[in-house]
Amino acid sequence: MIRWIGALTLTGTIAAAALFGFAGEAAAQAAQAGQGPADWQMGLQSAASERMSRIVDLHNFVLWIITIICLFVLGLLVWIMVRFNEKANPTPTATTHNTILEVLWTVVPVAILVAIAIPSFRLLYYVDVIPPADLTIKAIGKQWYWSYEYPDNGNFTFDALMLSDRVAAQNGEPRLLGTNNHVIVPVNKTVRIITTGADVIHAWAIPAFGVKIDAVPGRLNQTWFNANREGKFYGECSELCGARHAFMPITVEVVSQERFDQWIQEARTKFATVGAPTRVAAEQP
Repeated sequence: MIRWIGALTLTGTIAAAALFGFAGEAAAQAAQAGQGPADWQMGLQSAASERMSRIVDLHNFVLWIITIICLFVLGLLVWIMVRFNEKANPTPTATTHNTILEVLWTVVPVAILVAIAIPSFRLLYYVDVIPPADLTIKAIGKQWYWSYEYPDNGNFTFDALMLSDRVAAQNGEPRLLGTNNHVIVPVNKTVRIITTGADVIHAWAIPAFGVKIDAVPGRLNQTWFNANREGKFYGECSELCGARHAFMPITVEVVSQERFDQWIQEARTKFATVGAPTRVAAEQP
């Protein structure tokens, strides 16, 4: 009896969580007019790349599957409790095996796992294989800010520090996500991101692009994205890296190719310091 109650409680919890998340998906999509997190958001951020679109599609596909499974198991448990309780079924059956049922509860889960595995492997391959890049950016994690290098466009370097609440409000940037210098990339271009850490392990992540990769000291990791619309997109360090881990944001600004070329010319002059990063002071909280 205790085993049945435990199973029912666990299944009900899973089903409720799945339904709650599924209901929040549409609400989150409707709430997201910008390129960052929305108040009371429950679902994923709006995709700004084909990469993220595929991640969202797989997420929704698996969400349907787990919702149907949870509802089926919950309904089956309720039916068993009603149909086979002591009052409705005073003489319990002596049946111990059912070959057809045992084959089904083995074959059906295997089929479900195969149905999930095929699109998962396709997505993993798509994300892992870096296409020919139009632009390379190196992101260096430091305690507690990011430094960036543009080796394809003059090899200049700059730091991106978090804005204080006051400055962020004045500049129209979201709290704890705005930076004094933005990573500028052109729209509809493949950008290769190379990451490393200067001190401890960090992680460079932009949810709208479907990108998250560790920045490890003494090691170079790489990934890629291709933003399909212009705008500002926000992320932050996603690896616990010390006392100010929560104050290490990332701002990527996607612009037209013409605006990017213009910015490159400006940046070569603005960040012209040789041999050391160029830091523009940001007011700290």
